[in-house]
Amino acid sequence: MRDEHPVWRDSYGMYHVFRYDDVRAVLADHERFSSDRTRLMGQQPFGQGGITMIDPPEHRHQRRLITAAFTPASIAALEPRIAAIADELLDALPGPDFDLVEHLAYPLPVIVIAELLGIPPGDRDLFRTWSDRLMSLQVPDFTDPSLARRVAEAMAEMNAYLRAHCAERRTRPRDDLLSRLVHAEVDGERLEEEQVVNTASLLLLAGHVTSTVLIGNTVLCLAEAPEAERRVRADTSLVPKALEESMRLRSPFMQAGRVTTQDVELAGETIPANRFVMAWLLSANHDERQFTDPELFDLDRRLTGQLAFGHGVHFCLGAQLGRLEGRIALERLLGRFTELRPAKLAFYESQIFGVREMHVRGSS
Repeated sequence: MRDEHPVWRDSYGMYHVFRYDDVRAVLADHERFSSDRTRLMGQQPFGQGGITMIDPPEHRHQRRLITAAFTPASIAALEPRIAAIADELLDALPGPDFDLVEHLAYPLPVIVIAELLGIPPGDRDLFRTWSDRLMSLQVPDFTDPSLARRVAEAMAEMNAYLRAHCAERRTRPRDDLLSRLVHAEVDGERLEEEQVVNTASLLLLAGHVTSTVLIGNTVLCLAEAPEAERRVRADTSLVPKALEESMRLRSPFMQAGRVTTQDVELAGETIPANRFVMAWLLSANHDERQFTDPELFDLDRRLTGQLAFGHGVHFCLGAQLGRLEGRIALERLLGRFTELRPAKLAFYESQIFGVREMHVRGSS
């Protein structure tokens, strides 16, 4: 598709963009490629206050409310706590054969984001139920008017849970991100309840899904590239490069949706106004025009601008946190096990590219 149909219209009328430069251009241009889907699909479950589905200037206001929790200094200060959580989880392993996702890759980031938000980390089984329900939705047509209803149904329990915590923070604020959202003001006005709930929902989901998949995918990439694994074990300063290459090769979120606000010419094709555009992050990260031998897991690759965390105004707020969680998890795993071999795998079947279960055999 990159070679022959870099911009392709499917049977639902959606346009798909596959090449690196074109995907990057779509993500960088919020004026012509809007994140606001309501112009096509009506109000969305994440629409009101959901920072992934609004444009500047509203997007800037919303993003500013939560950036304080995600500054480089704030994230760096979390390292001792993340390391302690990782050690606790590994100390509690049932034995050398275990499900890496269940025992480390999932609970580590979900505990971290729950503590940041100020909700009970002990409820993480609930969080996984909700995220699995949402991620399992089959979405062949993003213009389908029933999609908003289906997503809302999948999120109903989670939103009710977060709404109750928001109500408590109004009368009894704490030193947590949820309290700051509840009491924050934009241009002198408080956020509406649904804006707070939708933002908290996005933080809870996005705050763990990417890191969970990143950890599992990187272990899988290393298992499939023995020489790279040997080098990383010999020199753990290569762990960040391994994580970055894993994100390029197995990008957790495969695509990002936008809506055209006017007729746009891209790669020789004209995309009419008010059309849904799917920018394929995974394809862009495998584009031969940008990355030499893109199917190869290469620790020596100069990774200039891999797009797993997006690009432009919607570049992932939690990118630094995800990288830190991934680094700590990989360093701890490599330090505890001289060998770690996947024995049984199960993958997500929709929206997410990565392992959902990963049973491994470890040797100490």
